[in-house]
Amino acid sequence: MIGRIALAAICWLVAHDAMASCDKPAPIRFTHGTASAEIAGGVPRGTRDCFTIEARAGQNLSIAHPGRGDTNIVIQLYRPPWRVRDGDDGLDVAGRALPGAGEGADATHWSGRLPASGAYLLVIGTSWGGGEYRLRIAIR
Repeated sequence: MIGRIALAAICWLVAHDAMASCDKPAPIRFTHGTASAEIAGGVPRGTRDCFTIEARAGQNLSIAHPGRGDTNIVIQLYRPPWRVRDGDDGLDVAGRALPGAGEGADATHWSGRLPASGAYLLVIGTSWGGGEYRLRIAIR
């Protein structure tokens, strides 16, 4: 149990520190033989965390809170190709969002069949204030 807590703390620190600006989204990697992974972190007000998920066209992807999470944590999900840059109002993603998971949709979860192969961009933010998240990502 102690090992899992320490590993979770390390993963949170790495994800949190590396993702504050979304300049270099961190890849979500699945352990060999598994089809899901969990990520955890926190986003201060006005910032976002960004991750990439490698997947193939036709696979099913689901992103959900595996328990009771902050109600203000929202996600955006962009299909390949996409590009992140600094815009006038902060982060600007050039690309096509998946249905129901675009900017302003305030999606708290997403599930569906993927339309293209490549790296998908997962953006985690808040609808108000700051918040902490724990998300389960599964590909089948």
